[in-house]
Amino acid sequence: MSATQLATLARTSAPQSMLRRFLALDAAVTGANALAYFAFSGPLGRFLGVDAALLLALGAFLTAYAAGVGLLAARRQPPVLGVRAVVEANLAWTAVSLAALALWLTPSTAGAVWTVLQALVVAGFAVLQHTALRAVRA
Repeated sequence: MSATQLATLARTSAPQSMLRRFLALDAAVTGANALAYFAFSGPLGRFLGVDAALLLALGAFLTAYAAGVGLLAARRQPPVLGVRAVVEANLAWTAVSLAALALWLTPSTAGAVWTVLQALVVAGFAVLQHTALRAVRA
């Protein structure tokens, strides 16, 4: 991804602002997902074909994760180690989501599509955050 494309997507050319915006977007999307899993675990579980208890557990985990990413985004200069941890966690989430779909989950069609789509979105966050971190360090 070129610097121009990244700046256009972030709506800023300042590398530090790009990084913070991509972290904040990750925190917001993750937090919204967590709230949905908490508030609608029963109906979502039935629709996606997964256990409501799993959605509650994921909601708890994602709430903590979103808070941590949000704290990084709120820092004027997010620490490199923290951002790397977020990038690696996002990549791990992507891999585990796809492995779970292939190996042990038996979701509905909607659940399978949702699992793949959310994995792709999380992988996209990892790429954007990694690229912005490289721009900050350059």
